[in-house]
Amino acid sequence: MPADQNPADQLAASNLPASNLPATDAADRANQAARSVTRAFGRRLLFIPGTHLGTVTLPSAGSLRSLAAPWHYWWQAHYVDCLVDAGRRELASGVKFDGGSRPSAGRLASRLVTTIRIRNLFRFINHYYDDMAWLALATLRLESLAREAKKPGRRRNAYVRKSLTAQFDSASTDELGGGTFWSTARDFKNTPATAPVALYYARTGNVAKSQALVEWLNTRLLHAERGLYMDGLRIRDGQAFLEEAVYTYNQGPVLGALLELGGTGNLERAARLISATARELTVPGTGIIRGDGTGDGGLFTGILVRYLALAARDERLPEDTRATARNLVAATADALWSGRTDAGHGPASRPRHVFSYDPLRPAAETYPAGAAVELSTQLQAWMILEAAATIPSNAPIPTK
Repeated sequence: MPADQNPADQLAASNLPASNLPATDAADRANQAARSVTRAFGRRLLFIPGTHLGTVTLPSAGSLRSLAAPWHYWWQAHYVDCLVDAGRRELASGVKFDGGSRPSAGRLASRLVTTIRIRNLFRFINHYYDDMAWLALATLRLESLAREAKKPGRRRNAYVRKSLTAQFDSASTDELGGGTFWSTARDFKNTPATAPVALYYARTGNVAKSQALVEWLNTRLLHAERGLYMDGLRIRDGQAFLEEAVYTYNQGPVLGALLELGGTGNLERAARLISATARELTVPGTGIIRGDGTGDGGLFTGILVRYLALAARDERLPEDTRATARNLVAATADALWSGRTDAGHGPASRPRHVFSYDPLRPAAETYPAGAAVELSTQLQAWMILEAAATIPSNAPIPTK
């Protein structure tokens, strides 16, 4: 696609649905995004051998100055998840995403989890339960990848699971009728924490706890008319006040929990949520999920797309629902890929792409020459391209 052509115009003019992209092309896109992020943003922590962490922005402030900058724990958790995605493709193809002489995606992910603990003052616990939930989900997937690759298990992953499960148990209380607190301040129960914790419980066999959290979301935070989940209930002076904002990423882990739990009611709710997403969260006339800016918002669309890809592969859902999910993923991925820029960084054999944080605006516009590029937005694009690589009709379908 020409660099100056609007992605939405390209999709509208195409005679073939985006989901017909050959699997090898989709995987190549994901590999290129993986190389771009890991090579450009991946760093040792304070030059310590065997460590790996994503620098928050490029150009980087440097190792020492970055320690004084805000610590984006949950961005790193999603970095782990993206590396697990790449590791699954490595396992299926037998080829490392970044060449035979470089570490595998699984090895980098393992180093990253260890380094998160070091950077987080030698512990995995922090003040935000949603941050911890994202890391717990990512390490679960990493542990599964290690088993499938027949790699020795890591005691660290069991430690993460044990310590963080205790945190979720503590934060999921009967106050306000249920739900999970967002932070240790315990003044806000919201979808960003409750949904990934529900998904974590479902994936670790605590079905009753997971279902109870999902029911609380359905009762207290589901917008009846829009069919989407609102932000949360904030406690002020002993009273609960509804925060009515609707964010893209909140819908993703709810969808994941509904699919993981299964059963007629949950699957019907999942189908309705996908329909609402297509109706409410896309840019009109494009079938492309809207972007949510930079900073933390730079991850929002990617998180939703990750779980839409699970739905697109779930044969328990009606075919029209699966097709809706598939097309949302593919259209958003195509738009981001088409709007990328080549930054001309490094030798020709090591291309570096910059992706826009808004699927309908080219990266040359959102990240003009010389602008600082945030890790969150590049992880989002990588995540979306990984999601798209799992759903072409002729692609092998990995497990979650």
